[in-house]
Amino acid sequence: MLMTMRLLRAAVLGTSFFALAGCASMDDSGAPGPAQFPIQGIDVSKYQGTVDWSAAAKGGVRFAYIKATEGGDRFDDNFQANWDGARAAGIPTGAYHFYYFCRPVEEQAAWFKTHVPPAPDALPPVLDMEWNPQSPTCKLRPPAAKIKQDMQTFLADMESFYGKRPIIYTTVDFHRDVLPGEFNAYPYWLRSVAGHPSNRYSDRKWAFWQFTATGTVPGVGGKVDRNAFAGTEKDWQAFLAQSTATGTITAKASMTE
Repeated sequence: MLMTMRLLRAAVLGTSFFALAGCASMDDSGAPGPAQFPIQGIDVSKYQGTVDWSAAAKGGVRFAYIKATEGGDRFDDNFQANWDGARAAGIPTGAYHFYYFCRPVEEQAAWFKTHVPPAPDALPPVLDMEWNPQSPTCKLRPPAAKIKQDMQTFLADMESFYGKRPIIYTTVDFHRDVLPGEFNAYPYWLRSVAGHPSNRYSDRKWAFWQFTATGTVPGVGGKVDRNAFAGTEKDWQAFLAQSTATGTITAKASMTE
């Protein structure tokens, strides 16, 4: 949904300082910048090292997505510490799976379910879909039809197991090659570090925007991915209620253009 400038200003003024630091209020196209979105959070993996989640919460981190698994045999070394620490600090927390094109989808879904416990108060699980040309073990780029078939298998399995509709994370090039017009019933989390998602993804609606990979927040020693939720404080509370209480989030209610 598109927020009015008046509501945006009112919401932003009430947020913690980190959400505004280093974020332009508008980009060159006139689209809203990250600072216009009051609900901001981070995503982390072992590469962020030990996170002081209490400091992160006090500094304004409103949600966290934590890497859990990759492919069918990799489990992030810091997942459990991050999962427990963020939840103990009162930060709404979810887990994500990095998809690997050289492993059967059924094995990957099973691997994720083995390591991420169902939690009624957790954010919906995320399927991270992106090309990975730097992978030392898998250069495969399956046909788009095969990828979409496997994605549907994974997403349906996650929704059945966790009782929550999963979120799709993706990048500009992968979305361009595989996802235009696809999976519109699912919320999207879009990486767009060079401007508002509307400048890179056309009319794709979204729930979360990853706007930088070099952010800083209290509690994290180095650089970290920073993300914005698509709506107001009221929208965020509705999103949390839908994704934790009923186990269902609808694409229409949780996305913006």
